[in-house]
Amino acid sequence: MSLEEYKGVFIFAQQVDNELSSIALELLGKAKDLAKDLDEKKVTAVLLGDKVGNLVDTLAEYGADRVIVVDDPELKDYRTEPYTHALASVINEYKPEILLVGATAIGRDLGPRVSSRVHTGLTADCTQLDIGDFPLNVVEGQEQKHQQLLMTRPAFGGNTIATIACPDFRPQMATVRPGVMQKIAPVKGAKAEVVEYNPGFEENACYTKILEIVKAVSEVEDIQEAKILVSGGRGVGSPENFAILEDLAKVLHGTVSCSRAVVDSGWKPKDLQVGQTGKTVRPKVYFAIGISGAIQHVAGMEESDLIIAINKDENAPIFDVADYGVVGDLNKIVPALTKKLEAALAEK
Repeated sequence: MSLEEYKGVFIFAQQVDNELSSIALELLGKAKDLAKDLDEKKVTAVLLGDKVGNLVDTLAEYGADRVIVVDDPELKDYRTEPYTHALASVINEYKPEILLVGATAIGRDLGPRVSSRVHTGLTADCTQLDIGDFPLNVVEGQEQKHQQLLMTRPAFGGNTIATIACPDFRPQMATVRPGVMQKIAPVKGAKAEVVEYNPGFEENACYTKILEIVKAVSEVEDIQEAKILVSGGRGVGSPENFAILEDLAKVLHGTVSCSRAVVDSGWKPKDLQVGQTGKTVRPKVYFAIGISGAIQHVAGMEESDLIIAINKDENAPIFDVADYGVVGDLNKIVPALTKKLEAALAEK
């Protein structure tokens, strides 16, 4: 493999039912940063689907300089084999140095298969991406390579953080957790170079047939979309005590979320978990109630606009990242706060 042949930063622009997934736009924002660090002029989005040309302008507005479109009826709905064939073919044809894929249900299925197909590595569920030297520290007798993609992700159940590189193969591939990277402000009217490419599709034994698509409405709110989150940890004491958090969230028109300890205890479903092994959130206001502030949790919420911590332990690490902190019994503080807010909002 000649590494010099591989140039540019590419992202997989996931779409479902002709609607771009938010992660595609988030990846474009990060791709622009990486391209700048590599002195690359273009960021390329790879758009797969059937009759998806109408999505190109949105990708351009969010940072794509070029969009490679593979448009074919075989790609109407996501199926592993045709999508793998299409994306692997694009890689073999256009040779990107870096390819980013969202760590969604689709991306987690597609990414590993594509990396295997093109004989490269993949780092899954990344929470941070940088350009730098690898190994990070000089090792005697080992060449330190420059301008490598450094892919950081939680490891060992979230108990440590690993930084991984792929110095000897290309492209450098990573799946990235939704909500971790930020979209850039869209540039209205921006246009991208459009490249239409179709590798051709020939059905094989790995093709599946979709007999029926059943869309279920989740009963759990998407905490990544919430503007106000009232998050509880083990310090809440019991699943029943979450009722006082729910009362506060109701007054503020917010959403209840939780820490990993709460999920592990079976008090709340994993869809509500904030943190490295849960979801990364960026609400306008984040209440951390009865949450000690372990690094794994903080990594999932530290980008919130305003963080308010309530904890009886004045030395809890959560106070190091909080904008406002209240030390005391949450069973007294939260109901009193709810009552005060309810009265204040009623006056308006």
